[in-house]
Amino acid sequence: MASLTYHGHSTFSLRTDDGTRIVIDPFFDDNPVSDVKRSELGHVDFILCTHGHTDHFVDALPLARETGAMLVATYEIVAFAGTQGIENSHPLHIGGGRDFPFGRVKMTPAIHGGQVHGDDTGQYTTNPAGLLINVDGRALYHAGDTALTMDMQLLRGQVDVALLPIGDNFTMGPDDAVRAVEFIQPEVVVPIHYNTWPMIEQDPERFRDLVGDRARVEVLEPGGQLTL
Repeated sequence: MASLTYHGHSTFSLRTDDGTRIVIDPFFDDNPVSDVKRSELGHVDFILCTHGHTDHFVDALPLARETGAMLVATYEIVAFAGTQGIENSHPLHIGGGRDFPFGRVKMTPAIHGGQVHGDDTGQYTTNPAGLLINVDGRALYHAGDTALTMDMQLLRGQVDVALLPIGDNFTMGPDDAVRAVEFIQPEVVVPIHYNTWPMIEQDPERFRDLVGDRARVEVLEPGGQLTL
């Protein structure tokens, strides 16, 4: 089965049964809680980005250049990456999905800001997204940065592991994240996007208590792993 490693904030690496290495929302070198630097990652095959904010995208283009990994993101982010010399990429957009050698990726709605780090013109501002990733017979949902949305109910029955922001201020807080768990009904939920900076400090054990028996809460420290 696929193995998921948390690198702090909202950044993960995913290794499939066949050894494919996928990085989601790369934020390493400037991430105060990351367990690794970008240079320590080694081989990467795919880079998936939910949106273009610095804390989800800043290491995406350097990582693509250094590893040759395929960048998968919204059309606008991929178009911006092309202006920065990134040719190995694939554009997706909200509601669309694509089969890749490791499995399927579908973009889901998220409510957040759309600025793209490095785009000084604003030309490539885009919709943020969540990612529904089907790999090795399991379904992983990375919500990205988002408010609670009624659209999350459409994911019910489709998600085994949900990665949900709980930091509040910029995203859902713990109470709304519990509602998201009720909407989605995953088997496992992993809290993300919290305790990186004082503004988004939260107690993940309180979140676990709030979730109760709705799902199994896995609180991962940076470097922690979860088998899907």
